[in-house]
Amino acid sequence: MILAMLGLIDAALVASLIVMVMISGYENFVSRFEESEDDVSFIGKLDAGSLKIKVASSIVAISSIHLLQVVLNAEQYTDSKIMWLTAMHLAFVVSAVMLGFLEQITKKAKVTDKI
Repeated sequence: MILAMLGLIDAALVASLIVMVMISGYENFVSRFEESEDDVSFIGKLDAGSLKIKVASSIVAISSIHLLQVVLNAEQYTDSKIMWLTAMHLAFVVSAVMLGFLEQITKKAKVTDKI
């Protein structure tokens, strides 16, 4: 039951990631959506930096769910495969943290350039 729920959560995260990238890609490269009261509030607020952070955090969440599924079924996997999956997950976490840190530095630099 838990593994089935984790699979559903994983699928929902992947689907939301795809929708988020499609909407922001359309808005960044084709045209802006016209704002009205019926629109979703995030649709005009995703720039390239915030999109990178959202994509990285979604990848970390998807990776952690997959790693949890592997750990719950540890008897079906070798120790080396679990170790490599854990190392890949840690690489995703480190890169997401670094992207967030670089985004903060970039925002601070933009604020000081405007002054």
